[in-house]
Amino acid sequence: MSSITVHLSPSPGAALKVCPQGFSCCTVEMEEKLSQQSHSDLKAPISLLSSNLQSTFKHRHLHFDRFFRELLGNAERSLNSMFVRTYGMMYVQNAQLFKDFFAELMNYYVSGGTAVHLDTMLAEFWADLLERMLRLVNVQYDFTPAYMECVSRHTDQLQPFGDVPRKLRVQLARAFIAARTFTRGLALIPDVVNRVSTVTASPSCVRASMKMLYCPYCSGQVALKPCQNYCLNVMRGCLANQADLDTEWNNFIDAMLSVADRLEGPFNFESVMDPIDVKISEAIMNMQENSMEVSQKIFQGCGQPRPAKVMRSRRSTTDVKKKLKFAKKFWSTLPDTVCDGERIAPGDECWNGTAKSRYDSAVIGNGLANQGSNPDVEVDITRPDVVIRSQIAALKETTSWLKAAYSGNDMSIDNEEDVGSGEESGSGCEAPCGTDIYFSTPAIPDAKKVVVAVVSTDSAPCVTPLGSWALAVGGLALALLAPHWR
Repeated sequence: MSSITVHLSPSPGAALKVCPQGFSCCTVEMEEKLSQQSHSDLKAPISLLSSNLQSTFKHRHLHFDRFFRELLGNAERSLNSMFVRTYGMMYVQNAQLFKDFFAELMNYYVSGGTAVHLDTMLAEFWADLLERMLRLVNVQYDFTPAYMECVSRHTDQLQPFGDVPRKLRVQLARAFIAARTFTRGLALIPDVVNRVSTVTASPSCVRASMKMLYCPYCSGQVALKPCQNYCLNVMRGCLANQADLDTEWNNFIDAMLSVADRLEGPFNFESVMDPIDVKISEAIMNMQENSMEVSQKIFQGCGQPRPAKVMRSRRSTTDVKKKLKFAKKFWSTLPDTVCDGERIAPGDECWNGTAKSRYDSAVIGNGLANQGSNPDVEVDITRPDVVIRSQIAALKETTSWLKAAYSGNDMSIDNEEDVGSGEESGSGCEAPCGTDIYFSTPAIPDAKKVVVAVVSTDSAPCVTPLGSWALAVGGLALALLAPHWR
């Protein structure tokens, strides 16, 4: 902790740049130091809230991704164990077919239709399985590649495995699309939050925060808190670009919740993967029971094969749905979250930016477009932040994937590395832009705290040790997180 002690006597006429002119307990030098301190104080609650949101959904993404991968691995091991007991050496000699099947399913979960065309993969699996079984039940014949091509062309008509392939294809497609898209959505949340929280704040925002947080100190009213509406206008001006993200953010959260409902119901991944060994075994049994009839239909359609030479393998989404619901309206409610509780004062007994009195200006709305009439923060409403706009686009795209997944449709992504990407962040200023503050959200180390002590040689009301606003506002943010992240 670094400490700055300023010794001064109350004096009129200090040429202050931000705080009201006239009798003041601050010198120009002290005002500058307080202005620097307001940089870190302003970003503290934003960083804390953003870091918690990132951490929550990073954990949820890892949890669900691991869960889906484990289900696939368990299904493969279960099929292997069951088929070894049921089919013995016949299965062992053909185990590679099933190993490749599960490898393709994992590839489809990870990469989607860009890597694996599910319908084609399943059609090839059943065709390959039919070929192997046809040879096993008709060992007296030699089936050439050309003959098997004819067989594969008639597979849909023959339905040697009954209705199992069709049902399994529909179930796998819906479950895998929903699971993959849901985990991608969970991964997008911390990425968007990280990018948005590093957006710069304009110098006018920093000046406004300095005026709100520390000008009461210079007037000798250290215990005076800002009026709530005053605080709201300052924070809505500083977070105008972030608030514009909220509409698309809420659409995205709603789409995530819809897919989560599907995963709990008709697209349940676990209910598809757990019995997959039984379903494939059912298909094999169906082929065995009808092998004579199936073989005769094949021989009628493709001709008599030539004689052969003689030769001898559910978990609930309730928790993550709660977290998603709490994440709605995160950006538009940030100013209200900061300007709440013990950090503000209601009624007339508050700091209004110039004196201890009622704050008479109207509270302006959220978003960049509303900031043209902000009485406390100068915001250039003609220059939206590039990073915010790129994240709005990323959310729109992912929302469209989620809506498609909700209906069981696959929207493959060609350039997944670009999801959530954006150009360098900026406040819309041309460089140089003055001293900017960054809302950064890496793991929060023990921050350096600055304690400014005002020591007066007079008996004026300026004699008060100053605690850092960051400590108080950090405590506020922790308290406010409780209802959001329980």
